[in-house]
Amino acid sequence: MEELQNKTLLLYDATDEYRPEEPKPLEPPAWMDGSMRIGIHTSIAGDIAESLEIAHRLGANALQIFSASPRMWHVADEASLPATRGPKRERLSPAEMQRFRARRKELSLGPLVVHANYLINLASPDRVLRVRSIQAFHDELVRAVGLGADYLVVHPGSGRGGDARQAVENVAQALRQATRGLRLDGLRILLENTAGQGTSLGATFSEIKAILDLCPELPLGVCVDTAHLFAAGFDIRDAQGLEMTLRAIEGTVGLARVDIIHCNDSKAPLGSRVDRHEHIGKGKIGLAAFQRILNHPLLAPAAAGQGNPAARGGVGRAFILETPIDKPGDDLRNVRALWKLVGKTLPASETPAAGLPKDGFRIRRAARKKKLVARRRVKGKARAGKRAKGARRRAR
Repeated sequence: MEELQNKTLLLYDATDEYRPEEPKPLEPPAWMDGSMRIGIHTSIAGDIAESLEIAHRLGANALQIFSASPRMWHVADEASLPATRGPKRERLSPAEMQRFRARRKELSLGPLVVHANYLINLASPDRVLRVRSIQAFHDELVRAVGLGADYLVVHPGSGRGGDARQAVENVAQALRQATRGLRLDGLRILLENTAGQGTSLGATFSEIKAILDLCPELPLGVCVDTAHLFAAGFDIRDAQGLEMTLRAIEGTVGLARVDIIHCNDSKAPLGSRVDRHEHIGKGKIGLAAFQRILNHPLLAPAAAGQGNPAARGGVGRAFILETPIDKPGDDLRNVRALWKLVGKTLPASETPAAGLPKDGFRIRRAARKKKLVARRRVKGKARAGKRAKGARRRAR
């Protein structure tokens, strides 16, 4: 007997169609509460988590670090290198990164800024160097995301005397290639203005704007360095000069995209195009200029001007020190100088100087120890040579 065919028609119902949920917008981090954020670049020598402790003991509530050595190339695979020579990658294990993130949360430090390797040149006309720079910057992004960083700062690079327009396009293309396939998890890439030394890009904000305009799909922002501004010819020493500079920034990249301000005085004079950082108030810019910068209504975080309707600065913007360490306690003095300029004197409990290394940065102590060891080796070889020479004479 022939079986009856099922003739039921299944009608399409649009409400049955699967629609993926819209991705939820990222919630602002806990530190982004509108409070004044002052930080300092700290060393990662020894243990990267120690950089958090140093910043906290100095009285900073934000910090900047390198995620690896800033003056050497790192490779993606150590196994591909000859056993006896070649650079070694400074790897951060998942456990180290997790411990770093957890401790940072406990100390309520933020933002966390990572500064990219100084050797990276995304604008280079040399294809080999640009490819190497792209790979290195990709690795910087991976490490910054792993550490839970908020910002990754990079210098635009140098066109090495070539066409400036082509150099700008090289940077934009390199940024797109370095970020391809990566999930940045809220990390923003900040292009830093430069002093204009040699053929470096970024001494003018129109050059930085040209790069930003070519990458509208990327989370890009700007880091403004005060020493670089001054060396590039922006006279920020008085109120009028500061206003003119802010108008120049607003008319190009926009102040809303300036997330980090590197607070550095300058050893070099105005317009020198020489990048030389100095202690706050000890250089050519001067203490009064930094007081205006830190308290300016267009720059200071919104909560810093409570009761002042003109205080409309960026919530979450941070002021980060990159000042030198010439003698013990310089880092602490510079942090305290910035807090004093915004009207806050840190109590001893917030900056337990007794917990700081007696000779400032631990990296300085390590460098000094390394020099002493090298000297002892040289002296030891010299003594051994004299002994051998004496033995040969006696043998004759």
